[in-house]
Amino acid sequence: MVEMQRVSNQVDEREDVPAALTEEDVRRILRSELEHAATRDAGTKTATFIASKGTLDWAYPPLILATTAAASGMETSIFFTFYGLNIIHKDFERLLKVSPLGNPAMPMPVPMPNFVLGLPGMGPVATKMMKAKFHRKNVATITDLLGSARELGVRLIACQMTMDVFGYEPEDFLDGVEFAGAAAFLAEARRAHVTLFV
Repeated sequence: MVEMQRVSNQVDEREDVPAALTEEDVRRILRSELEHAATRDAGTKTATFIASKGTLDWAYPPLILATTAAASGMETSIFFTFYGLNIIHKDFERLLKVSPLGNPAMPMPVPMPNFVLGLPGMGPVATKMMKAKFHRKNVATITDLLGSARELGVRLIACQMTMDVFGYEPEDFLDGVEFAGAAAFLAEARRAHVTLFV
């Protein structure tokens, strides 16, 4: 509403616009101004995301945000660093797990003390529970989201420094993954309209 008032005030100052404007006139002018701004600034069509966590629950946010941005017409990239490399590893199905221990927001069917959550086998149980819940709610799998990201042209970029630290080789990652250092990614991110660290 504030934006519409600002545009309305600007319009009042223009000589080529009738004195009485309807709300639809203001919306039309606002749409025109936004479209014009988008053609001037390529950054308004660019989104970059940084994925730094490598658990199942943290794999979803960067992939969902990136595929949504790409589907809306934005040039999109995700920079995977540190444990985020698990998301684009060829063995991501095995690597992406969730632990109920130290994760107080994770819903459990019944309250359990921490010593129980830390018992061997609880991680796989929690991972299976989360996958089953997502399946029941028709949430796309990580496999589906990665496939959609590639189809939509999302650039998947692995952090070269982190690869070196963990001893990964390019062939350890999914086809189509690019490799770059932080400086190269930041050169792209600083020109983006949206940059989010997940």
